[in-house]
Amino acid sequence: MLRFLLLTSLLALGVVAVFSIGVKQNKQSASASAMLSVIAFYNLENFYDTLDDPLTNDNDFLPSGIKQYGTAIFEHKVQQLASVLSGIGPLSNTAPPNIIGVAEIENRRVLEILCRHPLLQKQRYGIIHYNSPDPRGVDVALLYNEKNIRILYSKAIPVALPGGSKEARFTRDILYVKAMLGGDTLHLFVNHWPSKRGGEVRSAPARMVAAVTCRKLLDSIREKDSGAKMIVMGDFNDNPNSGSIKNKLGASGNREKMNSVQLYNPWLRWYMHGLGTLANRDHWSLFDQILISAPLLDSSRRGWFFAGEGIYQQPFMRENQGRYRGYPMRTWEGNRYRGGFSDHFPTYILLRKKY
Repeated sequence: MLRFLLLTSLLALGVVAVFSIGVKQNKQSASASAMLSVIAFYNLENFYDTLDDPLTNDNDFLPSGIKQYGTAIFEHKVQQLASVLSGIGPLSNTAPPNIIGVAEIENRRVLEILCRHPLLQKQRYGIIHYNSPDPRGVDVALLYNEKNIRILYSKAIPVALPGGSKEARFTRDILYVKAMLGGDTLHLFVNHWPSKRGGEVRSAPARMVAAVTCRKLLDSIREKDSGAKMIVMGDFNDNPNSGSIKNKLGASGNREKMNSVQLYNPWLRWYMHGLGTLANRDHWSLFDQILISAPLLDSSRRGWFFAGEGIYQQPFMRENQGRYRGYPMRTWEGNRYRGGFSDHFPTYILLRKKY
């Protein structure tokens, strides 16, 4: 437990350390912040509305359900999420994220309500969302600042799981979005891979299939444009050193030795130092990752390039007492409403623009 609390403290210090080196200029002037763009991912932990959807298994998240999920709880959940989303990024004058990938949302309606919250309204977030075949009705989606982002194309990519998988025959789709940010085309992928419920051995094949599905999409884009700037984000339910991430998806934590078809995974070094985005039994996991293609590492050319990464977590987002001290303050403890934010911390990357 002592080691866990020490690592929790280092997590907070680690965010500062990364940006004091990688993005030092962003603290010096407003013009510098205009050259930066934050891209984030956040698992919103069971963000349901209070209405019954007869096509999905949402019975627990109804006023009559076991969680007694009524209007007061929903509105508080919206407030909690807005307070986090509005602050994601380094602790400087950088503007809120231009792009936010989200997971565990029931439908478009909950995001529309969230984006109308006073803390987020000024950002004018648009929404890209498709209903997926997940039996619980939880989907992924993308929020984007309509003032700065132009959407060119989007599509939901189904992930068909192998026979005998611990999941249903289909799981959450991969969301693909092609967008323009300040003259650059970005290819964005939002993932939420099958969980480890049922055990690592039984569940691993499902995540391998999700990884292969995503990798095929990346390869198809790279075949047409070898310089494509691609960003793969999500709750992968696997850590940065897992085979699904390293081998099937093709992500490397060593930017000096990676080849042109690999993705760069900046989160491997965080995880190897014991840092993460969710905790269980005094152990950190880092399932929430944002990976980038090799062209985004090239700072010698005009356009956007990768400038750093961080795990966004503030004291108010953490449990401050009891056996779960230091954990993300989650929304639920079983069926009891804890009133927190999410059982995950969000992650983000910074892009800097060269003119």
